[in-house]
Amino acid sequence: MASDLKVIRKRIASVKNTRQITRAMKLVAGAKLRRATEAAMAARPYNEKLNELLADLLSRTEDRSNPLFKKRATVRRIRIVAFTADRGLCGSYNANVAKFVDTMVAEQDGCEVEIVAVGKKIADHARRKQYAIKERLTEISPRDVEIHARELAMAAVRDFERGAVDEVHLVYQRFKSAISQVVVRDLLLPLVVPESATDAQAVSTLVDFIYEPSQSQVIDALLPQVVANRVMTAFLEATASEHAARMTAMDNATRNASDLIDQLTLEANKARQAAITKELVEIVSGAEAL
Repeated sequence: MASDLKVIRKRIASVKNTRQITRAMKLVAGAKLRRATEAAMAARPYNEKLNELLADLLSRTEDRSNPLFKKRATVRRIRIVAFTADRGLCGSYNANVAKFVDTMVAEQDGCEVEIVAVGKKIADHARRKQYAIKERLTEISPRDVEIHARELAMAAVRDFERGAVDEVHLVYQRFKSAISQVVVRDLLLPLVVPESATDAQAVSTLVDFIYEPSQSQVIDALLPQVVANRVMTAFLEATASEHAARMTAMDNATRNASDLIDQLTLEANKARQAAITKELVEIVSGAEAL
């Protein structure tokens, strides 16, 4: 009985140590989440206005000669830029993105699929699945996110223009709240003309402008910025979602550890009471024997 009590007390001490770790990780993730959420929320209005500007420009012209608009008649090569974390302990965050990528790859029957893995977890998953990995980006510092986003965007534009890839997709988790994130798939290239740009009634009410050097050159200069901004937005959304998922997972782990400690403490009390009762019975039996 004493041996059982000793084992239970060791388990309680072990679970308490684990609870301290999960609680600390929750606090760290919460601090990072505030900064990441602010960055993601600040990027959304800029992204929306940039898309509105593109739609407004396209609504004033029927020129779609830029190669970034050209949809391939036959899609043979697809690039998937997938975003996950470098580490685990964030619930189903990494697994959900990996499953989504698996589904996408399975749907592309007869097409060559290459993966740009942003995050160690999706890179390891792609390697295990023996997917073609175009590029692997891990351990990215928050200060370098903009640089890597622009490099990924420019590489996608360059390969799309020269025909090395027919479609480019972004797969990441969009941040909704601290307890809710959803995996999304965005078609990065070819660029889709916004619906507002094809609304004839809206076009007829627009006031036109004088463009320098020309309208087509303004659009050509804007399109790479639109692509780069969408990749940057995916980076920020994925980062905020990761910290939210980790904070939630560590909060659940801390709660479960507390529940387990309460359960083990109850078992320890029962074992201690049983040991005391046994000793009392032995003392009474010995006294009666005398």
